[in-house]
Amino acid sequence: MMKLNEILSGQLNAAEWEAKGYELPKFDIAKLREKTAKEPTWVHFGGGNIFRAFPAAILNDALNTGKYDRGVIVAETFDFEVIDKAYAPYNNLSLCVNLCSDGSIEKKVIASVTEALKADPQFDDWKRLVEIFKNPSLQMISFTITEKGYTFNEADLARGMKPLFAMGKVCALLFERFNAGKLPLTVQSMDNCSHNGDKVKAGVFAYAERWVKDGLVPAEFLTYLKDETKITFPWSMIDKRFRGQQLHRDGEAHLYGSVRECRGGAVSGHRGQLYQRPSTTGFGRCALYDA
Repeated sequence: MMKLNEILSGQLNAAEWEAKGYELPKFDIAKLREKTAKEPTWVHFGGGNIFRAFPAAILNDALNTGKYDRGVIVAETFDFEVIDKAYAPYNNLSLCVNLCSDGSIEKKVIASVTEALKADPQFDDWKRLVEIFKNPSLQMISFTITEKGYTFNEADLARGMKPLFAMGKVCALLFERFNAGKLPLTVQSMDNCSHNGDKVKAGVFAYAERWVKDGLVPAEFLTYLKDETKITFPWSMIDKRFRGQQLHRDGEAHLYGSVRECRGGAVSGHRGQLYQRPSTTGFGRCALYDA
C-alpha cells in the first residue's frame, strides 16, 4: 500500500507511484518548505477541499515548472479539526484527482502547502502567524471561507482585540503588520460571491473602526487599511457553472475544462482561471501572477 507520508520519509518508491498513474512533485519539497518558512509570500485562510483542489493545485503546477519558488501557508480560523485530520497526519500533502473531459483520470500529489496553522490565540500557531504577518516578504493573504465567513456582529465587535470571527482575527493580524512598519499587502477573497473583495473589506473595516472608536488602536491603523498603496482588497471571479454530472449530460465537458475532486470533497465544474487585479501595494507584479 502506498502512503502519502512515504514521499517525505525517504522510503518513496517513485517508480511504483508513477506506474500507477500518480504525478509526483518535480520540486524539492524540503527546500521549498525551508525557503517559504524564511520568506513567506502567501497565506491562505480556509483549508478545505476547494482550496486544496484549486489554488493549492494551481500553485503546485507552477512549482513543477520552476516558475515560482515559494509555497502557500494555510490557516484555519474556525474548523481546527481540518488541521488535525486533513493536514497534520499527511505532513501537509494531499492527493488531487482530476476527472478530465475525455474520461481520463489524472492523479496529482499536491505538495505546495508548506505549513498548516490554527488561526486562534489559544494555540501556539498564532505566534507563528504573527511572525509571518510581520515579515516584509509577505505579499498576499487569500480566503475560501464561504460568504458567511466574512460576517461580523455586535457581540464579536464588543470583544475588542480578542474576536472569534475570521475577519476580526485577520484585522488583528493586519494590526501586527501595521506595527511592523505599515507593510503592504494584498487581501484577496477567492470565494465565489459577488464583489467578494468588498466583503473582506467591510469585515476588516468594521473591526478596525470599532477598535479605533474604543481607543484600542490608533486612528492611523484605519488610515493604513484605507490606503490603496498599502492594502488592497481586489475582486476575483471563479465561474463554477455546472455540476460535474451535468457537464457530461449536456455534452459540454470539452468547453469547460476539467472537473476536480479532492479527498472528501464534492465534484464541481470549473471554467477558466482565477483572475486578480495586479497588486498596487508596491510589490509590482509578483512572480506568482505570471506563473
